[in-house]
Amino acid sequence: MIFPAQEYRDRVARLQTAMGARGVDALLLTNPADLFYTTGFLTRFWESPARPWFVVVPGSGAPIAVIPSIGAELMGRTWLDDIRTWHAPNPVDDGVGLLADTLAQTLPARGAIGVPMGLETHLRMPMADFERLRARLAPRRIVDATDIVQRVREVKSGPEIDRIRAICAIAGRAFARVPGFAAVGRPLADVFRDFQIALLNEGADWVSYVAGGAGPDGYGDVISPAGAQPLQPGDVLMLDTGAVKDGYFCDFDRNFAIGPASDSARRAHAALWQATEDTLAALRPGLRACDVHALLWQGLEKQGATPASGRLGHGLGVTLTEWPSFTPLDQTPLRAGMVLTLEPGCMLGPGRMMVQEENIVLHEHGAELLSPRVPAELPEVLA
Repeated sequence: MIFPAQEYRDRVARLQTAMGARGVDALLLTNPADLFYTTGFLTRFWESPARPWFVVVPGSGAPIAVIPSIGAELMGRTWLDDIRTWHAPNPVDDGVGLLADTLAQTLPARGAIGVPMGLETHLRMPMADFERLRARLAPRRIVDATDIVQRVREVKSGPEIDRIRAICAIAGRAFARVPGFAAVGRPLADVFRDFQIALLNEGADWVSYVAGGAGPDGYGDVISPAGAQPLQPGDVLMLDTGAVKDGYFCDFDRNFAIGPASDSARRAHAALWQATEDTLAALRPGLRACDVHALLWQGLEKQGATPASGRLGHGLGVTLTEWPSFTPLDQTPLRAGMVLTLEPGCMLGPGRMMVQEENIVLHEHGAELLSPRVPAELPEVLA
């Protein structure tokens, strides 16, 4: 396991406290992040959509795993003792009967089963099977448990923060290698590939996400895969990664001028850096997510930059992005222990933008950087 069993017991206890306050008798969890969070079950086998996986968190006591038999050995290495399996895939009954029996044994005849249903959740089982499960369990109710799971998961423990700090350091070392392979004339796809190799060489377990862009004085978006276009003098190259260590993500980017940086690129970089710096100094528990958006937006305007639309940061942890989102509409209050990204962006002209991103943990006294701070001046790659 990534952590001692007590870490998982503490997480489940916090979930059960929230369940009790909401009148929820059991949680049904189906997605990879929630299963890993509660059990320590870590695998890349999730890439296969052929099998559903379930964990039931009762009102008290340890969770129950209801999983395909192929996962029994690995789940047996976690802290769970109650592991129930079926041979999957089964086109007639792919775990529904076993899961229904487990839930029926776990909660009262008119009990409430919590399932995360809101934003940034998904149900990782066939919808037809979910309806079959609902019918078999009636008159038990299935209710929304989004807040129960999100409010617990959004505050990280010390060991979780240490894992995120470690993957941020790995990514920082990989970014430091970029000037060694991001040269004029190199295809962007080769740069992406070398960056992923650098992340793995520095100690990442896998590289779940790499995106970026390159263009004169900026780039058009921040989610594109790489093409064959070669880097040119005057380009700004951006690389963004969600690399993983021990099941935890980093998520930050870096910009590089290819050749001497233009005045407009320098000004944009400086504006992004200062807006982030001012927001770092102002962050405290009790602010809302929308307040952080306002701090970054107003900070860019103060520097004479035009803010880019969209969210300006988010939560981070066992998934690449977590709640909250730094938008004008998100009222989520910030609490000590949250791991967050600050991701201001500004426009340099039609179809040209620059972004900067840092990873932080929020303490009672303020923010601590987890990612190595981006230099105050735009780095240049000089051939």
